[in-house]
Amino acid sequence: MSGQKSKYGPHTAAWRRLARTAEAIREQSITDLFGSNAMRFERFSAEAEGLLLDFSRQRLDETALEALLDLADETDVRGWIDRMFAGESINNTENRAALHIALRRPASMPIEVAGENVMPLVEAERKRMRRMADALHAWELRGATGRPIDTIVNIGIGGSDLGIVMAVTALAEHRLKGLKVHCVSNVDGVALSHVLADADPETTLFVICSKTFTTLETLTNANAAREWLLEQGGRGAVAAQCVAVSTNHDAMDAFGIAPDMRFTIWDWVGGRYSLWSAVGLTVALSVGSAHFDAMLNGAHQLDAHFE
Repeated sequence: MSGQKSKYGPHTAAWRRLARTAEAIREQSITDLFGSNAMRFERFSAEAEGLLLDFSRQRLDETALEALLDLADETDVRGWIDRMFAGESINNTENRAALHIALRRPASMPIEVAGENVMPLVEAERKRMRRMADALHAWELRGATGRPIDTIVNIGIGGSDLGIVMAVTALAEHRLKGLKVHCVSNVDGVALSHVLADADPETTLFVICSKTFTTLETLTNANAAREWLLEQGGRGAVAAQCVAVSTNHDAMDAFGIAPDMRFTIWDWVGGRYSLWSAVGLTVALSVGSAHFDAMLNGAHQLDAHFE
């Protein structure tokens, strides 16, 4: 709600109570809190889908927890959750829905934006991602000269980089053996130059993630990668070895992205949540479609828990 003054805040009864509670326990130690409640861990922890949230080591007592829950009630958290899962425009700075939850939802569970079930759109992109990942893992995804792709370079920044970096790292044990994966976001060119120094122009695939295809940092690196491919193999290499996740088809035309190498993302997906969409293509290529689907399913289970 940036740019707007929230109707919720320090003047609400629950907020004032929470502030008083925080002041009252400010000097208490975690040791004392455990000493006064033998069941503290059981009360101040939660578990779902194999993940444990342990907040017993925080300066929090029963009164503070109740005040937090009162604040959630007072600010209608339950109602906002319901509105999000209903596809309403809860992103009120941009008047958009916030449906990253749809990206990891089973195709059989409809969710609507402005009266349209978006799940067929989501599933269509998932199928295209799966096909590309399956081809790569069978060493059948090939560059312009016919040699199998063995290096993936993701080019993006912010939500089109950080989540991908973390997921590829966290799931490294599932990465296809023999596949090299790099993520480049630094605009100064050093990171990309180091990657290209060790890359083979006949077997390297670039995944360019930019919803608008105008982001300065991403386009600077993408254009450098394009020049490298043009020097080595011409426009055919660009068409065969550059994938784009974007909505700007004119810019992709000018860049030389082949129509079948384009993946889409929707305006109801905020950038920081876009890992689960085609922006996560590098993750799917790295670990394979089955493991990527398992990651989506785990996220959906936590969505259901949250809902």
